[in-house]
Amino acid sequence: MSQIGAPRGRTCSRSPRSRTLRSVATLTSAVLAVAVLAGCSSTDEADESRAAVQDNAPAARDKVADGGTLRWAVDALPTTLNTFQADADGTTSRIAGAVLPALYTLDERGRPQRNPDYLESAQVVETEPKQVVLYKLNQQAEWSDGREIGAPDFVAQWRALSGRDTAYWTARNSGYERIEKIERGKNDLEVRVTFSKPYADWQSLFTPLYPKQVMGSPNSFNDGARTTLKATAGPFLLKTIDRKNGDVTLARNPRWWGQPAKLDSMVLKAVARADRAEALAEGTLDLAEIDRSTAERISLALRDARAGRSGAQAALAHGPGSSITPSKALKSWALAHGSDEEKAEEVQAAREKNQKAIAAYASAQDILAKYVVRKSLEPAYTQLSLNGESGPLADERVRRAVARAINRRELAESVLKPLGLPADPPGSHLALAGQAAYADSSDALGNQDTKEARALLADAGWVPGGAARKPAGAGTKAGSEAEKKAEDAKKEGAEKEGAKKEGAEKKGAEKQGAEKAGEKKDAAGSTDAKKQAADTASDEGLYIVGDDKPGERRAAPAPVIGAAGPENGTNILAPAPAAARQSAALLARAEALDTGTGAGAHAAQTIARTDKGVAGAYAPRGTAAPVTAPEASKALGKDGKALSLRFVLPSGPGSESLRAVGDRIVRMLDAVGIRTEVTKVSDDSFFKDHVASGDYDLALYSWPASAFPATDARPIFAKPEPASDGSLLVEQNYSRVGTDRIDQLFDQAAGTLDEEEARELVRQADARIWAAAGSIPLYQRPQLVAAKADLVNAGAWGLAAPRYQDIGFKKAETSKGAELNP
Repeated sequence: MSQIGAPRGRTCSRSPRSRTLRSVATLTSAVLAVAVLAGCSSTDEADESRAAVQDNAPAARDKVADGGTLRWAVDALPTTLNTFQADADGTTSRIAGAVLPALYTLDERGRPQRNPDYLESAQVVETEPKQVVLYKLNQQAEWSDGREIGAPDFVAQWRALSGRDTAYWTARNSGYERIEKIERGKNDLEVRVTFSKPYADWQSLFTPLYPKQVMGSPNSFNDGARTTLKATAGPFLLKTIDRKNGDVTLARNPRWWGQPAKLDSMVLKAVARADRAEALAEGTLDLAEIDRSTAERISLALRDARAGRSGAQAALAHGPGSSITPSKALKSWALAHGSDEEKAEEVQAAREKNQKAIAAYASAQDILAKYVVRKSLEPAYTQLSLNGESGPLADERVRRAVARAINRRELAESVLKPLGLPADPPGSHLALAGQAAYADSSDALGNQDTKEARALLADAGWVPGGAARKPAGAGTKAGSEAEKKAEDAKKEGAEKEGAKKEGAEKKGAEKQGAEKAGEKKDAAGSTDAKKQAADTASDEGLYIVGDDKPGERRAAPAPVIGAAGPENGTNILAPAPAAARQSAALLARAEALDTGTGAGAHAAQTIARTDKGVAGAYAPRGTAAPVTAPEASKALGKDGKALSLRFVLPSGPGSESLRAVGDRIVRMLDAVGIRTEVTKVSDDSFFKDHVASGDYDLALYSWPASAFPATDARPIFAKPEPASDGSLLVEQNYSRVGTDRIDQLFDQAAGTLDEEEARELVRQADARIWAAAGSIPLYQRPQLVAAKADLVNAGAWGLAAPRYQDIGFKKAETSKGAELNP
């Protein structure tokens, strides 16, 4: 696979620790320069970047009624209550957030904040010879069994997650493996944690915090916490899990020492995304994440209510009864009461069916008018992943060409603008707007530029008509035959006639190369007309994986993740025997979002930056001029092979938005001559059988954001390493594109206790990830939530974590007119 580093670039941070960052890269045909832009935005840009505004109907606690039950939709009942296991899901995390200690929670800008319900203070008290963090616990904090939260719980969780005992089936151990010891402080409320080496993301640890009864032994960790929790310590208690009815009930915790929960209980109801519109129309839910079509249905019901139309009137205006005209109604009545008994019976049945549909629609509209749609942006972004392991995308020039062909803003606007949400494409792989580490480093790759995309492809040897050309010699790469012949002629001349004739031989060889190039150009013109029709993207090229289509499915080794993988201090992987479980855990995080994912040996040559972007994102000097407009739409080829990329998309009902974005990308690539073979696969196999195994060229999936990118994002962008069996160890880097320098920057960011320096290093890593062009962030995902109009402190939280004890319903005196609150 290709490896891309960033050549010399000056960081522009105002930090006193800022310094010139130097690295080098060796490229296949030319040395490209990429300016390091990550530090140039620094703290100012992070402060100016705005997170998406929350839409959760905030209300003061004295305006919230005491009591009531919240019925909250979840995708499925949890298979485990242990968030550190591979099959933990969103429901597991939601339960943990309500019933277990969270030492730090995220604010509206996605930044960690100390939770005073559990911590009076937490700070680094020593850095030499070792980093020591002193936690001072809230003296009232206790487990539901009456035992105080203290050092024994910290020790048990550390030992379970450190990776030293492989009997624990843990999915992640990030940070815990850096702890050297944990001990009691001056009293039972103080916990001293000593690290074997510095760890910047120490605030990510011990959240959630489990009781020692769960973490104390492999059996209780692996099996005991799957279906129940022996003790909890949150504003709610885990009351029951009813697998027959698909409900999890959380009840107010009477021993809670903080502000008491406003609700009596929360019932988490397992309702599939496709069934939520019906559940809302029946009034069986109070809060649910929804898709765009359901949001539009609720908005329509609200408009009808504001216009004074009842559900019955709405059904006739735009529901099942809207197609019934007076003449059709009269004809139907006549047939239903006519002399043809068989026909009359058929029409009467149809009329009865239609009346039931109208009544159901009318009732649904009346109920839906009691909801509102709250919207923000999810703490996750959708990306286009480019598999750089083999094929055309193993060439960084082709990956960059794909990136330069895509208009990210157009794609973001197509998804977000109709929803009235901010449509700025993400500028970072590692943080979202509003987070401390955010800086727009996309200039390291450059914006959409069709001419530059074509020039990069031409430099890589992909030219119009190239698919019809036969390789001139076995093993000779496209574009190199003339140079090889020239070199052979030069050597032969030197041997036979000496130094004086060497220049003449070289000149003759160059002439021969030019003649061959002209012949190739003529061949291209004569074959393009035939190739264009065959290669034009259309629905005819669409097929479902599993159909017999020989020669089209590229075999790729499944990633080997774990024992032989790159283990290090900031690795998010579990201990070697449990690495497969960890892979499944992170894979599930990405899958749930969408189907519901070094320094070289030679000095780099710096190329001046132009006004259009960064030189590294452009073709090298000397590249042939881009093809003319008539030729631009022709399919490209090289060495007798057409340039065609396999684009894998999920086919499930919850993936319509991804497929629509995919269609736009296909058209954008087609405009520069890149053909795509769109393959739609089942949601179940999309990640497991295609993304994770590398059986794709292009794929769309999402990754959740993190407040601790140096730790959590490293395995997603770690440089793949070859294994002894020939497979590739990719961790969670499913694009299989990475560099030594990116890994080093992650390690350095995780290992410094200077927060400003850590953020700068993360930004520098992000600039190099952009330059490598293995993944292209397209848009932050929309978050649409249906909520009862009188429900407050709940909805679209954006980057923030819910504060469960504040969720509730408005007091009666303030609920008037709530239905009209958009």
